[in-house]
Amino acid sequence: MTKLKLAARAALLCATTLAAVALSTTGANADNEDRRVRIINNTSYTMQRFYASNVDTDDWEEDILGVDTLCPGRSLVVNIDDGTGHCMFDFKAVFNNGRSLVRQGVNVCRITSYTYTD
Repeated sequence: MTKLKLAARAALLCATTLAAVALSTTGANADNEDRRVRIINNTSYTMQRFYASNVDTDDWEEDILGVDTLCPGRSLVVNIDDGTGHCMFDFKAVFNNGRSLVRQGVNVCRITSYTYTD
């Protein structure tokens, strides 16, 4: 085998290995759907809690913000992937004025951002 063919095979093997490592470290899911959504708070109030539960779940699950909050005018990228393969989720945001906003049936595989407004 010529040196050129050996170099080409080595380059191909390296590219294949790098691609596999990149997929494993980026958390690519089996269906290749991107479920990361930028949550934008364009309200006058601080978002204290945010929930996203797939439409087949009867529970709001855990508060995605945890101890953090999302101030007016700020945004946060959230990975909505719960491991079930669902794309349809219900969102619930709770604000410091006591108001909760619920949106049902959000397709997180098709959107890149979701904005809350007054």
